[in-house]
Amino acid sequence: MLKTVTATRYVTPLREGGSLPAIVEADDNQLYVMKFVGAGQGPKALIAELVAGEIGRALGLRIPQLVLMQLDPMLGRSEPNPEIRDLLQASAGRLNLGLRYLPNAFEFNSLLKPPPPSALASQIVWFDAYITNVDRTPRNVNMLIWQDRLWLIDHGAALYFHHSWDDYMVRSRSPFSLIKNHSLLEFAAGLPQADAELRPRLTADIIGQIVRAIPDEWLNGETTFAGNADHRQAYADYLLGRLAASSIFVEEAIHARQQLV
Repeated sequence: MLKTVTATRYVTPLREGGSLPAIVEADDNQLYVMKFVGAGQGPKALIAELVAGEIGRALGLRIPQLVLMQLDPMLGRSEPNPEIRDLLQASAGRLNLGLRYLPNAFEFNSLLKPPPPSALASQIVWFDAYITNVDRTPRNVNMLIWQDRLWLIDHGAALYFHHSWDDYMVRSRSPFSLIKNHSLLEFAAGLPQADAELRPRLTADIIGQIVRAIPDEWLNGETTFAGNADHRQAYADYLLGRLAASSIFVEEAIHARQQLV
């Protein structure tokens, strides 16, 4: 289960991207980057952030701690920007998502020397191919260097299959051709090894624990399923089906990399 905290102080908005996250302080005295349920992407972006983030952490990749966040309606009331005020009002009294803030972190650049080790780059490429993450490209790397380590952030665009549940099990076996745009693909020389190492770490029990952490509130309103239990099971079935077909997206990534090197 994810820890639930309450935002007690609105520090500053982060004006990059379209969802307008913010840095907030919570009642555990920690700073978090808060992702708002009332943002235009809606709860599905938070579900993708939660599920992908917890999968990455289960794989041993560095992803900031995730928490569920309560938001007091009075927080940020002095914010002069009307768009941000509307976002806060739309998210107050509802569950939001927070990621532990990494102070003084800076954005990864593929020109930095030395480049990431091949084993790590291969694991990250495998992870992003598995979760169908379209948002780890040179245009938007979504990786930070913090304390001399590479950290992965912003997974709200992953798992895009859940925006339409038609034929989702068929789509679980997709090769994910967009992996060709991945920022670390050129460094990922060990994709078969990454597949052999990471696949066993994602057991049915771990996947089940992760999808059970999705709040009911974020699942409500989906009419495809009889209830939230069936909805969660669909996520688990998709993720396990994709895991069983990992050779398909690994072969696609290998082929894409051969076009680069």
